[in-house]
Amino acid sequence: MNARPRFADFPVGASIPPLSRTVTREQIAAYAEASGDRNPIHLDDAFARSVGLDGIIAHGLLSMAFLGTMLTEWLGDPAALKSLYVRFSGVVRPGDTVTCSGQVTEAEEVTGAGGERVGRLRLSLSGVNQRGERVLSRGQAVVELPL
Repeated sequence: MNARPRFADFPVGASIPPLSRTVTREQIAAYAEASGDRNPIHLDDAFARSVGLDGIIAHGLLSMAFLGTMLTEWLGDPAALKSLYVRFSGVVRPGDTVTCSGQVTEAEEVTGAGGERVGRLRLSLSGVNQRGERVLSRGQAVVELPL
């Protein structure tokens, strides 16, 4: 396991370690069960084709979860992630590989919720599929790291 990142190691412009995940039909079905979103565009190829899609598609929030995984694996402490936002800008299909990446856009020292001094980073995030098409855009996150 890697040591937890520290504020001083990530100046403005630094990249965070990327993460890639290949989406499977089983993941999509499991996500539908867990989330309660059983929209047939996620589960039934015939229905998906009837509404103009090539087949079933993944839930946008499943793709967003990959961004969350990238951040929490990097941080080592899920509580360090303070906010996460993203726009779903492309369709993710079974078999697609989504690669998430992020870059520090702002860094400042602040007083944390517990009164201690911490480093707050604002991140720009995105996700692309194996064809280089952007499927997650305008992503933003705020994280707090030890000084």
